Amino acid sequence: MTNVLLLGAGKIGIAIAQLLTDSGDYTVTVADLDEESMSTMQEGVATRVLDVTDDAALREALGGTNVVISACPYFLSLPIARAAAECGVHYFDLTEDVATAREIRKLSEGADVLFAPQCGLAPGFISIAAYALTKRFESLHRVRMRVGALPLFPANRMKYNLTWSTAGLINEYCNPCQVVYDGSLREVLPLEGLEQFSLDGVTYEAFNTSGGLGTLAETLEGKVEHLSYKTIRYPGHCELMRFLCNDLRLAKRRDLFLDVLENAVPMTTQDVVLIFVSVSGTRNGQLMQETFTKKVYHREIGGRPLAAIQITTATSVCAIVDLHREGTIKKTGFLCQEEVELDAFLKNRFGQHYDTEGVTPT
Repeated sequence: MTNVLLLGAGKIGIAIAQLLTDSGDYTVTVADLDEESMSTMQEGVATRVLDVTDDAALREALGGTNVVISACPYFLSLPIARAAAECGVHYFDLTEDVATAREIRKLSEGADVLFAPQCGLAPGFISIAAYALTKRFESLHRVRMRVGALPLFPANRMKYNLTWSTAGLINEYCNPCQVVYDGSLREVLPLEGLEQFSLDGVTYEAFNTSGGLGTLAETLEGKVEHLSYKTIRYPGHCELMRFLCNDLRLAKRRDLFLDVLENAVPMTTQDVVLIFVSVSGTRNGQLMQETFTKKVYHREIGGRPLAAIQITTATSVCAIVDLHREGTIKKTGFLCQEEVELDAFLKNRFGQHYDTEGVTPT
């Protein structure tokens, strides 16, 4: 059995605990400062009250643990990673924060354990899918990566409901975004680059957001002419976000921004995750294009109803942990998500939940 300390008992943490416990190969202890948040954990999952900002308590909790997974807000990731490094525990997280991932990469230098940040959907799975497509070309022209977690039944002017971490969402909307332009790594503004496209007869918009590329921009710099990541929403959402972030300057007052969103925008578990990757380049002397798309809907897994964003995020990190346990991916150092083979991910018992054939929304 692999002993896992899971930090964070939010929506994603609950799903991770369920998936790992139900597999029969992991003993999971969930730790959170909020005891009430752990009250819905299934039978067989141990819980403990823990303040992860208490270094001594965190290191004590890591004792006897093989793996730590941080499902905490991004600003707690670095101290958790430092504790994991000192305690010799393999580290995995879901952070979308670019600066945090860079610091964790420094921690991994010469380490005897694995550091695998950005193991969610985007960053995470989207880089695995995109990099797999790039390998089918002799030279690369353009890589377009688009991801969105959307309500199935939008009923407000934003055409949006909260589906995951609000702090992470604000981070994506307010921080600089990485792209590769003319072969060079650059930064562009969030909420810019607005475009529209259709998928299965539905019109969506997409725009720049931060963090979704993970390390892929650095990996492909100098190898691709253009690389971009954008978030998918229903048309009209971006304009309202620009008003809030830029005109009302809430990007400079993020605590207030978070309070406004969490008290005005309802959460939903009736959602769909859209994944769209398009790669163009040369093959046998011809300019070609290949596309990878998936729709993942909310559904029951193991008798528990899960939102699509829970499914895609939780199964992604569980798959990476499982591939590491099997020895399919590197054992130590820093893991770039694009180092994971797409076929290995989708064949994994957790990654298989991305296969939505026959699943329809309810």
